[in-house]
Amino acid sequence: MKKKFQRFYEYKCTITEEVFQTTRSAPNPSELMSVRAYYQLHSDHDDRPEAIKKQVQQQEEEVKPVEEMKEEVEDDKTV
Repeated sequence: MKKKFQRFYEYKCTITEEVFQTTRSAPNPSELMSVRAYYQLHSDHDDRPEAIKKQVQQQEEEVKPVEEMKEEVEDDKTV
């Protein structure tokens, strides 16, 4: 039995710098954006349920302190 080879393509969101994978090649990779970036740009089209919006907001709040700590460490290294 022959194994199927599945190719994955990695792309980087131009707005949030998130890296994500797809199984299809994108015709215009520079125009790709993550779901989070789309809803940041088009907040008036945000039709997600309230529970999802709260969950995403909590995840963003958890990530911010970690990013701030990384910036502080980088600042300390340059001094």
